[in-house]
Amino acid sequence: MAQGGECDVRLGAVVELAQAMAAAQSPLESVGAAAERARSALGGTFAAISTWERGHGRLRVLVNAGELAEGEERYPDDESYPVHDFPEIAEFLHEEWAGGGSGPRAWVECADESEGAEEAGAYGPNGPNGLEGPYRRLAAVPGGSWKRVAALRRRGRGCCVVAPIVLHGRAWGELYVARPPGAQPFDRTDADFATVLAAVAAAGIAQTERLEEVRRLAFTDPLTGLGNRRAVDARLDEAVERHLTEGAVVSLVVCDLNGLKRVNDTLGHAVGDRLLERFGSVLSLCGAMLPGTLAARLGGDEFCLVTVGPGADEVVRVAGELCRRAADLELGEGVACGVASTGDPIGPVRSARRLFRLADAAQYRAKAVLAEKPVVAGREGLGDQAVELADHPPEPAAAERRIFRGRG
Repeated sequence: MAQGGECDVRLGAVVELAQAMAAAQSPLESVGAAAERARSALGGTFAAISTWERGHGRLRVLVNAGELAEGEERYPDDESYPVHDFPEIAEFLHEEWAGGGSGPRAWVECADESEGAEEAGAYGPNGPNGLEGPYRRLAAVPGGSWKRVAALRRRGRGCCVVAPIVLHGRAWGELYVARPPGAQPFDRTDADFATVLAAVAAAGIAQTERLEEVRRLAFTDPLTGLGNRRAVDARLDEAVERHLTEGAVVSLVVCDLNGLKRVNDTLGHAVGDRLLERFGSVLSLCGAMLPGTLAARLGGDEFCLVTVGPGADEVVRVAGELCRRAADLELGEGVACGVASTGDPIGPVRSARRLFRLADAAQYRAKAVLAEKPVVAGREGLGDQAVELADHPPEPAAAERRIFRGRG
């Protein structure tokens, strides 16, 4: 094991890795920070972190750090390898490590045919001295070692250390750090240290996943699984900014699910919730017809779609399909649907609030006249009633319902 000053250096590296992950602005940046700090701490020229996607039987690379070989990218879109080509994580961990045994914590492989490389293999059960311990050379893995050697040589690297990243008692993925040909091979001390770094990375990843789950819940309606009002506000603010800077077409479809109160009063709230869930599924399906659309529940019986890019006519067509499908639901009485799009003559839209008011006014008109199709703001020509209602709402005391959402 490392002694004295080297222990202090490695302890500092562990702290730096944890701090770098905590300071990252996104899950991918956090993983990238872990790979870069682990590479530096182990004296490698390259590092990667991969996740084991069990359903697909593959190790998918999330990040590459350091000196990249030809074809490698920092954050690859689709770099993955069949887990049966590198089976150590699957063959050892399940029974020998994750199960609580004293099996391996990290593996080393060397492409160099050097004396140092031979010595690097001395700590596994198949090594020259037969010592047991948390380090094992890949030669102990049937079919595993030559795949790693081939990969090292193909990428122009000399040796690597691989440490599993374990979350909740299961192998989540692996940390991989490599050195160039001719460099000092990784030894048992390095393998032990890689295990520590992988454990710290695992703690950071677990924390990131918890935070992401909190964020997801904060922007998700718990009953329908759609976005919630907070998600709509965030998406609309971003969308209107794109409209103002790039001229992107932004559209908002607001709909009110008719008949929910009757269902709740006569059949019970559990049946009413089922109606909300079923309509949420219909809304999600229709929203998928417009790429990049956010489908959301604003609250109660009110829902919406937010789109950026598709033309106004396409959005109106999908809104019509939504009305048709909602009318076919076994429960409820269809929807009142209003549409507002910057692609229609509705005047300047400089804020999300105005677009919301326009779509809300159109939906209010649809409900008032029992329209079976969407009412679209700005399509009635001069004196369009939805635009007039949005821009000149009645006094609050005269309003029959809460008129218009909006912040500020």
